[in-house]
Amino acid sequence: MKKIIAFLLLLTLLVSVTACSGNSASSGGDAPNNGDAPAQESSTPAEADEPADGEEAADPIDLVCWVNEEHVDIFETGEKLYNEQHPQNPIKLSLEFYPVAEMHNKLLIALQSGVGAPDIVDINLTWWSNFLQGDVQLVPLNDIVEPELDHVVTSRFDLYAKDGTYYGIPTHVGATVMFYNMDIIEQAGVAIEEIDAIETWDQYLEVGRKVTEATDLAWTAYETLNQRPYWPLLNECGLDYIDENGEVTMDNEENIALLEWMYDVFQEGLAVEAPGGDLINENFYNWMNGGNCASVLMPSWYMVRLMNYMPDLSGKMIIRPVPVFEEGQPRSTCVGGTPTAITVQCEHIDEAKELLYWAKLSDEGSVNIWESRAFDPVNINVWTDERLTEPMEYFSGESFFEIMLPYIKDGIPSPLNPGDAKSTTAQELMRNNVMYQVFVTQEKTPAQALTDAANEVRASGN
Repeated sequence: MKKIIAFLLLLTLLVSVTACSGNSASSGGDAPNNGDAPAQESSTPAEADEPADGEEAADPIDLVCWVNEEHVDIFETGEKLYNEQHPQNPIKLSLEFYPVAEMHNKLLIALQSGVGAPDIVDINLTWWSNFLQGDVQLVPLNDIVEPELDHVVTSRFDLYAKDGTYYGIPTHVGATVMFYNMDIIEQAGVAIEEIDAIETWDQYLEVGRKVTEATDLAWTAYETLNQRPYWPLLNECGLDYIDENGEVTMDNEENIALLEWMYDVFQEGLAVEAPGGDLINENFYNWMNGGNCASVLMPSWYMVRLMNYMPDLSGKMIIRPVPVFEEGQPRSTCVGGTPTAITVQCEHIDEAKELLYWAKLSDEGSVNIWESRAFDPVNINVWTDERLTEPMEYFSGESFFEIMLPYIKDGIPSPLNPGDAKSTTAQELMRNNVMYQVFVTQEKTPAQALTDAANEVRASGN
């Protein structure tokens, strides 16, 4: 009898302990987001959802991401931050990489066929319009975007929206800047104060003449297999290949005049063809690293290319705002970009959305975007964080945000209509035809090359 009583007492004690231990993983855990914006970062890890004593976390949710290899750190940090908040409902990312054109073709086929698409995907702006046609196969992201709009660069989000619906989360602002090699410039007897005084393109060219005459080196370089600096300059002037109404404007008077201006600078010898045809290839990196070019116009993400591939320029480079043709024009623009989207084939949409929030919109994710990639995050809240404003040894001990903040804090313009399918066609023609025909073979004048390309876009049927 005593043994039975002891057994009953022990059983009662076990039941009591189990009841106090909380819900099991199978009956509780984090509920799906259900469309609500994710919570802000916790100030201490203890505020995250911790498993109860004796409770095991659920098996990780597998999410497949097709991403730009340059963005790996961003997604891995997003995964880490998400999992810190949701130890009972963790995510496991599988990151896959493909050559850029192949990936976008593969994605388009997968979405059109309804099978084989990743959960999350980086989509370059050049191909972005292909995925906004007809029945859009990307998930609306308004529920995580709209709560952030009061402290982000909204023009970047507008790029990836259609009819009021946001389909992509920007990776960075990508503010266009001028990079100057002060080692070359000072060899020509030009002081940094003269560079600081440059406000207009006429002033920029005047300084360039001094430098090229004194050093016999290139003042700047043009891409002939891409579209820089032409496209950023179009946007500075409020122009584009396709206007807000979907009209083809490649061959209008203003666009032609701007390409003619670039051609005159090229003919004068102040600009040369970039070795390899663009500014993101090994031939150019080696040439630039060798001290052969005094300035280039590129997006701010080019900082990481300089630091990684042109180490001999450390301490010699500075960053300044872009010159303008007329007073009142913006001193920076943001063309190009790679938004991240969620496809409708994703089976864990709420978790994928929150992952994107932590990776790209949260304060900690935004700081990581700067610290890991030297990309200017779209989250304005962190622009004055000391982790972003500290001096950069590579760029002559200056701070990017202290230099550029006055020119980008109130927003900078983006392309006018990148969601129009004609924009993709126009960009491809600029890269593959126009720049090469004008600056390499010189078989066509700027007017002829742009007119032929514009007519091809119109005939494309998009």
